Amino acid sequence: MKTIKSMVLKMLGFFAVLTLLTGVLYPALITGISNAVFPWQARGSILVGEDGTKYGSALVAQPFSDEKYLWGRVMNIDTETFTDKDGNPLVYGWASNKSPAGEELEAMIARRVADIRASQPEKDGEPIPVDLVTCSGSGLDPEISPAAAEFQVSRIAAARNISEDEVRSVIQQYTTGRTFGLFGEPSVNVLKVNLTLDGIKWKELS
Repeated sequence: MKTIKSMVLKMLGFFAVLTLLTGVLYPALITGISNAVFPWQARGSILVGEDGTKYGSALVAQPFSDEKYLWGRVMNIDTETFTDKDGNPLVYGWASNKSPAGEELEAMIARRVADIRASQPEKDGEPIPVDLVTCSGSGLDPEISPAAAEFQVSRIAAARNISEDEVRSVIQQYTTGRTFGLFGEPSVNVLKVNLTLDGIKWKELS
């Protein structure tokens, strides 16, 4: 009996120590380092206007469907399953998890292709960049490839009655290259482009 009691006490003590280390000290340490080294990212990467309006996160996608905007990747989000304590919907994003050989994924891509073709009939026959018709791993990718952005230049220019070079100039401002010149691919931030096209002056919320 004494041995069992001793073992239980040791287990509880071990559990308490691990809880303190992994549930309190480690998260506090990582949060502190993140806020010190990457303060903007740690606080949500929010883009805020001169009047204080928060337009969203530069690292989380938003849906754009108006022809005057740059369209991002397909978003796979759920706004119905979960709510907060006040009953407001919580947004969750994830990959589609659909088989590349499945009819359901094929139908989804076909619908997206049809929408893009309808919005830009002048590009009928041109190949559509794959990231415009497929979902990313997170389902909330905020960036697209330069090729996907270039594909949309003529539509945006026509919808806004501006030159294609003006649209390209804005896109170029928010095009980033490979990390350290080696990792990843060049990309264009959709939200930053669209805010700038609307003439909204914003800054990164620190």
